[in-house]
Amino acid sequence: MTPRVLIAGFKHETNTFSKLPTDMTAYKARSYYRDDAVAAKMRGTATEIAAALDAADRHGWRVRHPIYANATPSGRVTQDMHEHVTRVIVETLKEDGPFDGVFLALHGAMACEHDEDGEGRLLASVRDAVGPDVPVAVTLDLHANVTDRMAGLADIMISYRTYPHVDQLEIATQAADLLQRAMAGEIKPRAHVRRGRMLDGADHGRTTAPGPMTEGLALLDGMMAATPGCLAGSINGGFPWVDIHDAGPSCVVTGDGDNPAHGAIADKVMAKLWDDRHRLTIETVKIPEAMDELAAALAEGPPSAPVVLADFADNPGGGGYGDATRLLAALVDAGLENAAYGVLYDPAAAEACHRAGLGAQLSLSIGGLVDPQVQGGPLAVDGTVTAVTDGTFAMEGPMTAGTRVDMGPTAVLTVGGLEIVIASGRFQNYDKMYFKHAGIEPTERAVLCVKSAQHFRAAYAPIASKIIVVDDGGGLTSRNYRDLVYENVRRPVYPLDLD
Repeated sequence: MTPRVLIAGFKHETNTFSKLPTDMTAYKARSYYRDDAVAAKMRGTATEIAAALDAADRHGWRVRHPIYANATPSGRVTQDMHEHVTRVIVETLKEDGPFDGVFLALHGAMACEHDEDGEGRLLASVRDAVGPDVPVAVTLDLHANVTDRMAGLADIMISYRTYPHVDQLEIATQAADLLQRAMAGEIKPRAHVRRGRMLDGADHGRTTAPGPMTEGLALLDGMMAATPGCLAGSINGGFPWVDIHDAGPSCVVTGDGDNPAHGAIADKVMAKLWDDRHRLTIETVKIPEAMDELAAALAEGPPSAPVVLADFADNPGGGGYGDATRLLAALVDAGLENAAYGVLYDPAAAEACHRAGLGAQLSLSIGGLVDPQVQGGPLAVDGTVTAVTDGTFAMEGPMTAGTRVDMGPTAVLTVGGLEIVIASGRFQNYDKMYFKHAGIEPTERAVLCVKSAQHFRAAYAPIASKIIVVDDGGGLTSRNYRDLVYENVRRPVYPLDLD
């Protein structure tokens, strides 16, 4: 008999310190697809939904894919939005059922207006609809904050293992194949989760250099290989800019049957992560130090490859507003030549550039509007409009290759020798197409500045002569945890109380 499987996605990494609500408008600004559009938009991309669709072809599933929704990280998901997506999924399960399995692409760090555990609430509704015996497979981001409720409601739970996240297709393929085995009765999977006394840890999940995350995964894999019935294992670096009880790193082991040994593996991994909590594989610097490093690099002559600066503290991929101006101001003041910066979120400035047209010389105040006290206020510049685009393109990868991006009206305002990409939407720059779609070839620039904390390394590390990661202490994704007001996270917890 042909298995019937529901495939859906509902993703958000919530920064509860952001003042931007995550509503339908926020989802439609990035990805919101219904029914046939889900397959049309996602098939052939390096994403979890594409992997599930490929698995359906491979295993002969009959599928329904009623919705896929993914918003740029921001504030809490509104109750209306969460209930809307939940209703679409649950109504499909009930009205088009029965289904033999469910595949959900989630993030794992969604907090809502009405529930701090957005994924747990969704999974509870799904489980109510399908009953206790239908297997539910879930993929998660490496920065998931996995709750006991989530693990108790999903049979199969697997997170990405790379940061930057270049293994989404691989992880989702693994989850889909386990779902097939569960539907066939070959396995009865159960997810075991353990977390520690950390708000942040595992080097925030970085896998671009040997360190706590890579060593933790090696320990996890070794113990799973020696323990019968282990099906999959994940380490989640957690997402710390969210004020919920269970924020922080976790280890999830999916095993066949209810075997305490599988949970014990997760306990041992968490013990190692606790021991390694002070180890970091990157160093961040303040803006003055960053500019000194940049000046020293450029003093040696034009670099053979770009010097890349990353704006760690204003990363839209972690909930940053994307319009901070402190680092941009320093770059303008430095009088750089052959440099590019992106992406700055400022719909009004982008519109002004479009109205003025190519070649227009403008005096504008750009950025710094969402929260000037945190991000730095608007920056007054004189520049020339050197590109106007509709802000649409397909990413070239390696992360999420083939995925379509629509930033809305976008322009390049060139100030001296610095090309500033200004967009109408908030997007993390982790793909060269954010520059290339506007006629800027990153490999030909001496300096690149991107609003990203780590994902930029997937596209830009291979072309960089030097990388400088800048954390000015402001911004919503700075590692200034003790300057934030946490009221709901479990206490005591590292680094707020312990050490």
